[in-house]
Amino acid sequence: MSDTIYIKSPREIELMRQAGKITAGARTIARQAIRDGVTTKQIDKCVHDYIVKCGAKPTFLGYGGFPGSACISVNEELIHGIPGKKTVHNGDIVSVDVGAFIHGFTGDCAGTYPCGEVGEEAKRLMEVTRQSFFEGIRYAKAGYRVSDIGAAIQEYVEGQGYSVVRDYVGHGVGRELHEAPEVPNYRIDRVSGHRGNPRLVKGMTIAVEPMVIAGSSYEIKVLDNEWTVVSADGNLTCHYENTVLITDGEPEILTMADDI
Repeated sequence: MSDTIYIKSPREIELMRQAGKITAGARTIARQAIRDGVTTKQIDKCVHDYIVKCGAKPTFLGYGGFPGSACISVNEELIHGIPGKKTVHNGDIVSVDVGAFIHGFTGDCAGTYPCGEVGEEAKRLMEVTRQSFFEGIRYAKAGYRVSDIGAAIQEYVEGQGYSVVRDYVGHGVGRELHEAPEVPNYRIDRVSGHRGNPRLVKGMTIAVEPMVIAGSSYEIKVLDNEWTVVSADGNLTCHYENTVLITDGEPEILTMADDI
């Protein structure tokens, strides 16, 4: 990923809105497909068919060799779940990460949703993770820094008794799925290895994506398929993401959907 931060022109922002609208729709389609007995491959097909019907391409399909149109992760699986024969059951929580590429630009969003009735802890984890996104984008405004977003997310999540993943972060998004800057979900002044702390300016488009684990440990591991990331202790995980445009006022969520 280049360190260059691309500021989008008004025309490029309009194209980003188009990509974001399709991406958000794909997330909604995935959410609606979650039911007892469905396979993650079947959910993936719904996402693929919707994106193609809209005249776009699934951003994730073939990205770095990824075999699906969506990352579909269940329970302790945090991100990068490969669609396949895994069956979703009532009581599971399902994270879906999607992107749609059209007219040279891509959107990127994710959400974690229940299958049927889920436990109170799972409900609370999903609520906290979703709310942490909104706590973070209070600072997604021109003049603030990337670190302000992450600090707000971390403070809220840890205040609720959960942990924020350190190994994966948000990012710029536009012509490429992953652009500069990195957007950590934690205070980057406490962690080495981050890629800068730029000030936010009008025209930046970033993917803010809290990744949260139930309990006090944020340790993760990658499965043998070299894609799927799970909590090291087997605890439930949750993921929520939207593509956000920095404006001269309040941030604009480009992947707005009915489940926002």
